[in-house]
Amino acid sequence: MPEQNPVLTPSQLNTLARDLLESAFPLVWVEGELGNITRPGSGHLYFTLKDARAQVRCAMFKPKSQWLKFVPREGLKVLGRGRLTLYEARGDYQLVFDHLEEAGEGALRRAFEALKARLEAEGLFDPGRKRALPAYVRRLAVITSPNGAAVRDVLSVLARRLPLLDVDVLPSLVQGETAAAQIADLLRRAGASGRYDAVLLARGGGSLEDLWAFNDERLVRAIAASPVPVVSAVGHETDFTLADFVADVRAPTPSVAAELLVPDRRDLQARLRTLQARAGSLQRQRLVQAMQRADRAALRLQAQSPQARLRLLRQRQDALLRRLQGQWRERLQQRQAQLRHAAAVLRAHHPARRLQQLQARLQRVQARPQVAITRVLQRDRLQLRALARSLEACSPLATVARGYSILSRADDGRLVQSTAQAAPGDRLQARVRDGVLSLTVDAVSPSEKPL
Repeated sequence: MPEQNPVLTPSQLNTLARDLLESAFPLVWVEGELGNITRPGSGHLYFTLKDARAQVRCAMFKPKSQWLKFVPREGLKVLGRGRLTLYEARGDYQLVFDHLEEAGEGALRRAFEALKARLEAEGLFDPGRKRALPAYVRRLAVITSPNGAAVRDVLSVLARRLPLLDVDVLPSLVQGETAAAQIADLLRRAGASGRYDAVLLARGGGSLEDLWAFNDERLVRAIAASPVPVVSAVGHETDFTLADFVADVRAPTPSVAAELLVPDRRDLQARLRTLQARAGSLQRQRLVQAMQRADRAALRLQAQSPQARLRLLRQRQDALLRRLQGQWRERLQQRQAQLRHAAAVLRAHHPARRLQQLQARLQRVQARPQVAITRVLQRDRLQLRALARSLEACSPLATVARGYSILSRADDGRLVQSTAQAAPGDRLQARVRDGVLSLTVDAVSPSEKPL
């Protein structure tokens, strides 16, 4: 064993090989034929991809394998994108795919997306340019295969919903190289005829390759240029074609397209009954209005006859007479009231009446001082009585009346209030309740304690 070369284990060798493969081939597109397909319970998909000269082991892990739009089967040609790696446990060289599609459909899908992007950039799919379907389609052109299930479904739905609809089936191929040109030609002829209110493009389901005629650029431009609205009902609900994007209305299935184009006859019958009832009501209302106008016209004609005119004039004359009589009566009453008022004024200003008024006023004026004097005298009398009662209460006579006496000198009438004011032999007078006593002082004996 050479000493300068390192010794590797199988796992180390496989790891190095895997790293080299993955770095040299990050992502590759490989086209080939499926073989040895197995799908264990883990959900992974294992298979080989081969051509006439070689094959390679491949794997597609869950959940990528559950997103496939087709069922893998032996011998199917597919196109896949994956990375090259090495399964270290067994040393198997393999491709691990993250995308897988049928080889032919993959090319068609890329062409479909490229054409769609280009037409969309031109504005062919713009919702603003699309037209609404007519409220009631009277004539309908159906461009489809005369032998397919789609035309049977459409005619069945139309017959059930609106049997009176005028339907023309324009037979055409719906698959193959010449189908797109034939459909476009029928579409142009139907629009140029001016016969139809709408055109329906119908076809049953199929693969992308089966529906490819409805992705043809010539057909897409013919739909966009159609002078009448176009309804596209191609394939199943999950299928989309460029005809669906450019059409004025896209229906998921031909049957649904038929339901969109025509109303249900039961709805029309109900609406018709409602309109009939409304028309009857309006007719009755207008009849009543017409009868009322006729009655008014008859009354006007009757009112304009000579006899009616004469009656009307007589009625107006009577009304005017009554009005004049009322006015004269009212004026007479007003005049009488004015005369009565004037008489009353004259009577009020008559000299005798005026003299009587002045005499009555003089009597009232003369009586006023007497009344005032009487009131003053009564007031003074009351005040005098009150003063008398006050003086009487303070009078010495009141004290005398209670048993006391007033002692005064007989010669000058001065009151004697002390023994010092009297001397023996002085003559005094004592006023008692019922008279005056004359006294002579015999002796004076002052008390020890003054009162």
